[in-house]
Amino acid sequence: MDASRPTPLRPILTLTVNPALDVSTSTENVVGEHKMRCGLSRLDPGGGGINVSRVIQRLGGQTLAIYAAGGPTGDAYRKLIEAEGLPTVVVPIVGSTRESFTVDETTTGKQFRFVLQGPEITEPEWRACLARVAESIPHGGYVVASGSLPPGAPDDFYARVARLAREHDARCIVDASGPALAAALAEGVFLVKPSGRELGELVGSTLDTEESQIAAASTLVSRGSAEFVALTLGGQGAVLASAAGVMRLAVPQVTVQSTVGAGDSFLGAFVLRIAQGHDPAAAFRAAVAAGSATAMTPATELCHRADVERLEAELALVPA
Repeated sequence: MDASRPTPLRPILTLTVNPALDVSTSTENVVGEHKMRCGLSRLDPGGGGINVSRVIQRLGGQTLAIYAAGGPTGDAYRKLIEAEGLPTVVVPIVGSTRESFTVDETTTGKQFRFVLQGPEITEPEWRACLARVAESIPHGGYVVASGSLPPGAPDDFYARVARLAREHDARCIVDASGPALAAALAEGVFLVKPSGRELGELVGSTLDTEESQIAAASTLVSRGSAEFVALTLGGQGAVLASAAGVMRLAVPQVTVQSTVGAGDSFLGAFVLRIAQGHDPAAAFRAAVAAGSATAMTPATELCHRADVERLEAELALVPA
């Protein structure tokens, strides 16, 4: 498809069942049993699907974001989402929305990330999430199910989402790990985005070479588990495997401040460009550009559109 030809944007729905109120700050040194004075703190509404929606909105697209929230942190989370003007459907839960805590150590440049466990979700609550998805799935569009599952959610939760998507002729994208990812792949999805470690855990092997990583990703495609496998490898770049073959991209040269949210940004840009009618190669470039642009920002900040478009243009000049 001609990437320059304007096409109607296919609608995108995202789902986050275990969002996190992201708290980030900095301190001179992280020392055990010491009181550490911190700098200014920042609050962001985090979690896989929510971050995907936030990135899509920043890049000029639109989504509907479904997420579960409860308790005092859930109230704070909702206010942050509302301030960004993101269209959402909130599924109330009894438990309090979790927090994650990121501390930058200024003397060394190290980053310490503490991700708390989510609240226990009851069967009526997770079934309510699925019901909202079933009511909101855009026919012929995209459904992005991203992030960890909270305690109480069944391992096949994302597989159930994939089944709902298929019933509505929609394409399902899953970004998860462990049993939740395995169950979704058994159901069959449009795209998955594991890291090298997550893919290794899935296939039960240490994938310590590019060849082994590509082989594992290609096997998922050949089995029909996913049409696309986007393998993100941090500073080593990214790989996109499909029935058409394998594409590789190195990451652009940028000054990395924080990698928090880089994977979600990668996914958001990829889905948006595909939904806009661009071909997979163009979507892959946008994804790598968005992940790199997020790495340029501090703490839990996400990418900026100008940075993404600049890096996207640079990557388009790289020989295939």
